[in-house]
Amino acid sequence: MRKIITRNANKNAPVATKSGNSGWTTPIYVYWFIILFFIAATFYILGRSHGMIHNPATLNEEILMQANDYFNAGKLKLESGDIQGAIDDLTAVVDSGAISGSAYIARGEAYMLLGDYKNAMADFNSAIEHDATNVIAFYDKALLEMRLEDYDAAMIDINNALVVAASTDAPSVPLRDLYAKRGQLNLWQKNWDGAIADYTNSLARPDGTVSPNVYAERAEAYTAKGDYVDAINDYASAMQVIKEQLSGVIDADAGEKLSRDVMLYTEKTAALYLKLDNKTAAKTSLEGAYQIAVALNDTETAENLAKLISDLQSSIDADENPQPTQGNVITMDQAKIATGDL
Repeated sequence: MRKIITRNANKNAPVATKSGNSGWTTPIYVYWFIILFFIAATFYILGRSHGMIHNPATLNEEILMQANDYFNAGKLKLESGDIQGAIDDLTAVVDSGAISGSAYIARGEAYMLLGDYKNAMADFNSAIEHDATNVIAFYDKALLEMRLEDYDAAMIDINNALVVAASTDAPSVPLRDLYAKRGQLNLWQKNWDGAIADYTNSLARPDGTVSPNVYAERAEAYTAKGDYVDAINDYASAMQVIKEQLSGVIDADAGEKLSRDVMLYTEKTAALYLKLDNKTAAKTSLEGAYQIAVALNDTETAENLAKLISDLQSSIDADENPQPTQGNVITMDQAKIATGDL
């Protein structure tokens, strides 16, 4: 006859009895204990195999320090151009469970450099989900959306960045830069008034460094509106900022780029003077551009500018010394123009 499990004087202590057919019978909760133990051990081993435990509740100082080391290493690799190495290190931070919006942002920037826009967008979104007050996350996401030509989405994220930054004493992205970027976005969308307002706000901010591009891009908006005098003044301001920057430039390539920007702004200024019918001022501007082209050994540009200067001088001479007309004599070319044959 089969024996059953009985209890001793302690009602809570089970007594194992022997079965007539299958030996000793083990209580079912002992099996569950064994199963749960092995499951926990498996997860622990898997976590250790990756160097870290992924459950944030179990993070200790050692794991956080290791994650910080990976983050710093990833940032250094990103700055040095080792993009894939940076992604590997930053992925280790993300996988560690030491969740950091900064790690997502840095990895997103690395993905952007690789042209992997899908993963970059996913990381910027993760950073925002982790911290909805992170200005850099909104800013970087807007930059990516501008690159993808999704201007409506970019405008939303730039506005979000501005809202967050305005409520912060020292935002991670200066308000000057945020207004300048929104100005550029408005410029691309041909919202001239919006662009001018944003560039003006950018220049009025005390934080950050003034960029000559802000003046130059506002000049483009003024030009589109037909405000040629304001555009000329902005190109002059851009060139003044560059002049100050050139005094501290050591790198030859950086110096050449700045010089070419001045040459471009000088040529655009000449074109604006022509729109104002001020040929003398236009010629003076072109002569300045010519001197820069010569200094840069840019022979082709120098030759083109020299021809423009010569043609402009001929036009000025013609204006100053008009050819006298003889009665109502009409030349053959004039007759053809009048009849539409030329």
